[in-house]
Amino acid sequence: MAHLVEVAFKGNRKEFFLWDYPDPPPLNAAVIVDVDRGEDLGYIHSLGDLAQKRNGGCSHGCGTSLPERKALRLATEKDRTISRDLERLNEEARRKAMERVKANGLGMKLSDAEWQWDRKKLTLYFTADKRVDFRNLVRDLASLFRTRIELKQIGVRDEAKRLDGIGRCGRQYCSASWLPELRPVNLGVAKDQRLSLNPSQISGACGRLMCCLRYEHEFYVQSRKRFPKEGKIVVTKLGEEKVISVDIFRERITLRGVEGDMRALSLADFKQETEELAGAAVAVANGEEDESAAEGIRPEEISPELLYTAEHPVFNPSGSESPSGPNGNGHVRDGNSREEGSGKRRRGRRGARRGRGGDEPNSAGGH
Repeated sequence: MAHLVEVAFKGNRKEFFLWDYPDPPPLNAAVIVDVDRGEDLGYIHSLGDLAQKRNGGCSHGCGTSLPERKALRLATEKDRTISRDLERLNEEARRKAMERVKANGLGMKLSDAEWQWDRKKLTLYFTADKRVDFRNLVRDLASLFRTRIELKQIGVRDEAKRLDGIGRCGRQYCSASWLPELRPVNLGVAKDQRLSLNPSQISGACGRLMCCLRYEHEFYVQSRKRFPKEGKIVVTKLGEEKVISVDIFRERITLRGVEGDMRALSLADFKQETEELAGAAVAVANGEEDESAAEGIRPEEISPELLYTAEHPVFNPSGSESPSGPNGNGHVRDGNSREEGSGKRRRGRRGARRGRGGDEPNSAGGH
C-alpha cells in the first residue's frame, strides 16, 4: 500500500507525494521525488495520519485527493553532496539575475533562487509593488543559465517564510517553523485584545501585523461576551451608571455614576445587582397587571351572553337582578329566535318592495 508523505524543500516549500513501498520512509530522511520535467531532492516532513490531516487542510496547493507524483527513492550520499553544492549556486544565480533586473530597469526585488536538484529548472522568487512585465528578463536569464527559467511573484509574508529568521519573541518565525497557513490579520484583531496600535510594536519582520495576533483572538472575543459593552448605560442599585472598562482576566467591571463617582465590582456582583433589579421590575409589572385585573372587566371584552347574565356592578349598576335583554324579558334570545326574527324582517322587506312595485303602475295610470 502506498504511503502519503509530505516533503519539504528549500525555503519551507512543502508538497505531498506517494511513497510506493511497503515500509514508510524515516522522518527527516532525504528522498528523490518526481517533479515537473525532472527530479528534485527534499526531506520527509510528515507522514502517516499527520500527513493525511495536513493534506486535507493545507495551504500549498493540495486537496483531499491523493497526489499523482511519487517519491522515487531514498537519497544517497552522492545525491546529498549535489544538493549541498546547489546551495552555493543558488546565491550565485540570485546575484547574477539581480544584475539583469537592474539592467532591464524593472521595479522588482529578487528574494531567493532555487535550483532544481537535476539542474533542469531555475526558479526565481521576487517581490514587487505592482505588476511587472518580465518577458524580456526571462529570455535573458534563459540564455545566461542555459536552463528553464520560472519567475514567481510572492508577498512580503511569503518572503519572510522563505528566508526564515528570528522574531521579536526570540523564536523562529512561526510561518517558517510550523504555521501551515498564512491567514490575514487586520487591525481589528489588535483592537479586540486592547493591544497597542503602534505599528512598530505589533508588526513582524515582514512589515505586516504579526501572525501570532490571531492565536488568542477568539478567546478575547468569547470572553467579552460575558461582560457589558464599554460605554453602555446600566441600571444598578445606585441608579444609572456607565460602564467605563472591563477586565476579562480579573473579571472586574469599572462603573461611573451620574455624579462622577467611580466604583469597581466583580462580574458576579454586577450580575447579581442587575438580576435583582430586573426581577423586582418584573414583580412590580405583574402586580400592576393583577391590580388592574381586580378592578373589573371591560364590557367590550365580554360576550353578549355574559353581559346580560352577569351580576357585576359594571353591568348591573342599578342593583337589579339582571338587566333587560334584547327581547325585553331579561333573557337572551337563543339562536332559533334570532333566525326567526331575521327571517321575518327579510320577508317584510320583500313584501314592501312588491307593494311599492305594484303601486307604481297604478299611480302612473291615474295620471
